[in-house]
Amino acid sequence: MFAYIVVLTSMTIGLLSCSQRHNAEQDGLCQYVDTRVGTAASTMLTAGRFGKGSEEYGQTLPAVLEPNGMNFWTAQTQHTELKCKAPYYYADSLLQGFRNSHWIVGGCTQDYGSMTLFPATNITRCTPQGRAVSFSHNDETARPDYYSVMLEGNGVFAEMTGKSRSAIFRFTYPADSCAYLIVNPNSDEGEGYIELDTLQKEIRGYNPIHRIYQGKGLPTGHAGHFVVKFTDEIVSFGTYENDTITEGNISVYKKKNIGVYVQLRNAGQPIIVRAASSFVSIDGARRNLDVEIPHTNFDETRKELANIWEHHLGRIEVETSDTVHLRKFYGSLYRTSFLPRTINDIDGQYPAFSSGKTIHTTRTYYDDFSMWDTYRALHPLLVLLSPTKSSEMMQSLVNKYEQGGWLPIFPCWNSYTAAMIGDHCTAAICDAYIKGVRNFDIYTAYEAMRKNAFEQPDTYEEYANGMGRRALRSYISYGYIPLEDSVREAYHQREQTSRTLEYAYDDFCLAQVANLLGEKDDYKLLMQRSENYRNVIDANTGYANGRYADGHYLEDTNPYSFAFYITEGAPCHYTWYVPHNPKGLMEAMGGREKFIEKLDTLFEQNLYWHGNEPCHQIAYLYNDAGEAWKVQKYVRHILDTEYGDKPGGLAGNDDAGQMSAWYVFSSLGFYPVCPGTPYYYIGTPTFEHATIKLENGNTFTIIAPGASKENCYIESVTLNGKAYNDYKISHKDIMNGGTIKFKMTNTPNNAPR
Repeated sequence: MFAYIVVLTSMTIGLLSCSQRHNAEQDGLCQYVDTRVGTAASTMLTAGRFGKGSEEYGQTLPAVLEPNGMNFWTAQTQHTELKCKAPYYYADSLLQGFRNSHWIVGGCTQDYGSMTLFPATNITRCTPQGRAVSFSHNDETARPDYYSVMLEGNGVFAEMTGKSRSAIFRFTYPADSCAYLIVNPNSDEGEGYIELDTLQKEIRGYNPIHRIYQGKGLPTGHAGHFVVKFTDEIVSFGTYENDTITEGNISVYKKKNIGVYVQLRNAGQPIIVRAASSFVSIDGARRNLDVEIPHTNFDETRKELANIWEHHLGRIEVETSDTVHLRKFYGSLYRTSFLPRTINDIDGQYPAFSSGKTIHTTRTYYDDFSMWDTYRALHPLLVLLSPTKSSEMMQSLVNKYEQGGWLPIFPCWNSYTAAMIGDHCTAAICDAYIKGVRNFDIYTAYEAMRKNAFEQPDTYEEYANGMGRRALRSYISYGYIPLEDSVREAYHQREQTSRTLEYAYDDFCLAQVANLLGEKDDYKLLMQRSENYRNVIDANTGYANGRYADGHYLEDTNPYSFAFYITEGAPCHYTWYVPHNPKGLMEAMGGREKFIEKLDTLFEQNLYWHGNEPCHQIAYLYNDAGEAWKVQKYVRHILDTEYGDKPGGLAGNDDAGQMSAWYVFSSLGFYPVCPGTPYYYIGTPTFEHATIKLENGNTFTIIAPGASKENCYIESVTLNGKAYNDYKISHKDIMNGGTIKFKMTNTPNNAPR
């Protein structure tokens, strides 16, 4: 529980009681979510073993937001829109303000199109770094529906809640202080604009957005627009550039470190400030604010957002006496709710994909698909819990194809990128369709996916801009990407073997949809291509290896060391990336015994790396080898040692919620090893009782009496009262509702299998 008590001898009794009232302990599931988890360097078992720098952090935010909303309203300790730098880190001791962040949470991209506001008691220095004041985590409340902090450096008690596009702040200034509000656009390029309208009591502006991968530094064609509104009387105002203040000025633009300040009359009562943003226009930001928060009642908005989160988190009810497990579970479910984000205004308007100049209108349009990460478990979780939202996301990908000409690989800041590898928008679309999501244009989607799988752009400019699969010609010509193809037109260059493995999987996914749509020739060819993983498994070692165009492999390689032909890992990690055909991989590696031997080596010698996504399905592959008890052993071990409920409680980048989605699935007892198939692999349940409330009105209940760290092994399973002996459970069985019951034991055995 996050009870908050303010004790400050320098404050008035009136302020003290106000602070206590505003932070009364709340009931409900939000109480189990500390939004600061992942904001500190990892303290988990494998911390620092493989990843360094940003990979040691969850790269999350203590954000107030609506699930998959536009803005992540967050406390700010870092003034930056630079790659791999999050706006907030737990280790920081100075707070700079509150930001409508568009940080691609858990990744290593950049924030974009944001602004920051700050309640100050002086304007000696106005830049974020200069005005920053001390704060203590002991005086901080961080929940999905509410954030508050006592700013020790100036005595202001700050509270924040909000909606998707809008937020409301309540700032309680010391009774004898000046009440300043400072607002700045966060433009690292020095292209922001901001102005004050004294009559409307409104600060407004914009911050142009730029790319960082393909087209690095080039504008995307759209900007983050914002409005900040207040009702208190204005005493004075001005602008600043760096540490130069110009009193009485109302606007400043196209310079670095700029902003507006306004002094408000401090009547001894909390000052209410409202803010909103839009990716279309300032007028759009106003409309968003007028619809989402048309009043100045802070507590009403907080209640509305709390209800949204209670409904969202309550779709899965888990029962346990272990509060740590509750915090880990609901904290994970919170972190799966950031991305993809809504980017359309309340009236449906959004900037066209890729160019940003044309304005389109739709019901809901999503962007920031960190697809190399999220197709694995985050999108399958959405398919399971929110098929309607999943269909809107898939249609958003179709819209991007229609507006840009190609299905994107890794669409961020509403633009093409060739970040990471693979073609996993295809995987996500196919998984949704295979599992019964139908409310999107599958025929246009298939056209887009097929184009990515078989064609390359007509011009080099398009290819360099991030359109189409990287190195597709090599992949089709050789059945793998040879080492001679360095893949220069990508942020991640080379990594040829990993690309081959991922394309083989993507081809398999597309084949499944081709079959359902009656595209039999495509199905046959794509299934043949799905076996291309065999072309990079070196028979001499049984591990994935780099291969030259003439067919010979690299010699004297170490499968346990990072390699240039592998993406963010070693061959011992990526060899297992054949989720669509583990039995075929087993054959290519030399048979079942060698398959098990290499899995055992990975786990027994502590080579497994949960902090990066290509490993996430590995433990479950023991099922395919008839060693189900090892799935149960190692999945439980990962759940217990790689996740925590403290700020350092993530083993690596949360990567847009994928890391957390793995926890949600695995703690329930099953996991989507191969998205694009309608099955989940059974692992081991953490909770004695869990209920999934499905969108179709059914419920699926998981019962595991006595489940614990010791009792992690499954003796037997029943599904709706009948013995169940398979290691897979179908999506249909879950969606139909019912009960799966596990008999748990502390003794390893191979059921189910």
